[in-house]
Amino acid sequence: MNEIKCPHCAETFSLDDAGYAEIQNQVRTREFEQALEQRASELEERRQNDLRLAEVQANAKLQQVISDKQRELTELSTKADQQMSQLKAELANFELQKAIALRDATSAIELERNNLASTLDSERRLKALELDQMRTSFEERMRSEVERKNDEIRMKDDAIDRLKDFKTKLSTKMVGESLEEHCKTEFDRIRPTAFNKNVHFEKDNDASSGTKGDFIYREFDDEGVEIISIMFEMKNEQDATATKKKNEDFLKKLDDDRTKKGCEYAVLVSLLESDSELYNSGIVDVSYRFPKMYVVRPQAFITIITLLRNAAMNSLQFKTELAQVRAQNVDITNFESRLNEFKSGFALNYERASKHLVTAVEGIDKTINQLQKIRDGLVRSEDNLRLANNKAEEISIKKLTKGNPTMTQRFDELNQTSVD
Repeated sequence: MNEIKCPHCAETFSLDDAGYAEIQNQVRTREFEQALEQRASELEERRQNDLRLAEVQANAKLQQVISDKQRELTELSTKADQQMSQLKAELANFELQKAIALRDATSAIELERNNLASTLDSERRLKALELDQMRTSFEERMRSEVERKNDEIRMKDDAIDRLKDFKTKLSTKMVGESLEEHCKTEFDRIRPTAFNKNVHFEKDNDASSGTKGDFIYREFDDEGVEIISIMFEMKNEQDATATKKKNEDFLKKLDDDRTKKGCEYAVLVSLLESDSELYNSGIVDVSYRFPKMYVVRPQAFITIITLLRNAAMNSLQFKTELAQVRAQNVDITNFESRLNEFKSGFALNYERASKHLVTAVEGIDKTINQLQKIRDGLVRSEDNLRLANNKAEEISIKKLTKGNPTMTQRFDELNQTSVD
């Protein structure tokens, strides 16, 4: 136990170790806080002193910087005044040069503007003149076109009137023939102005294949290439005819005639089914039944020829090229034929030459054998000559005079004479 005396009442009391330690800790903490507060106060005072010193130093440096900057500013102001004066002088000179250049440029621009204005005025007058000429030409073409259209309308109206009159005047015996004659007349009437000399429109009189059409239209270019061909069939019957035919009844025969006669198109000119809205509406394309086939009323007879002809003209280039290709194919065929003939002739000549060559080779072989025999004989002759030569070289005076005293004496005398 620990005894503690109160400083106020002087009373003494006892505390256990835990209570004593707690009181001791409180006393120590209070002292530490007091010391801490004192230390903080000292630091704050020191900080304030340092701040005042730093402020004084900063003010001094600031005054020095301000003084330096004022001096630099004065120097810069002096230099700026000098430069300003120089710039003013340069600006005055520049303004003078600009005024001179502007005056020269303005004079050149005004001159060019005047020239352009004169040129533009001339072009405007020229364009106005050209425009008037174009307008006049266009108006003339329009009047000509209108007149042509009016003529065509009158021609069509006349054709319709003639057709109506033609239909009312038909008789049972002249039904088919009169429609053919009508179409022939219509074609011949415009042939001189609408078709060239290479156009043929003739009646089909060739019945060798069993059937024939009514008319065939063919047109060729100047090179003889076919541009277009049309097989025509004309059909008509009176309203009072008991048995009514339909256009479809004649399409199969028309297609057969077109194929047999080698025509590209087939056209049925018909007055059958006069109440049909389909056939009365204009040109009827029946290519879904038979290729390149049309059914028209007589008033569209010339129109269908014109349409098909214009379409064919567009493909004329391809037909011309096709004809050239075909001609080239013919040339190739002729070339192959001539090549085969050459091959056959060459084979025959080769066979003959081969036989002659065999005969010649056999003759050469015989000649070689004969030459070989001659060579062998010459070789043997060479051997005999070599032996004879060897024997001749072995001959000497001693051998020749051996056994012959007369010859020996004679040679001895000759030798003695030579020595003397």
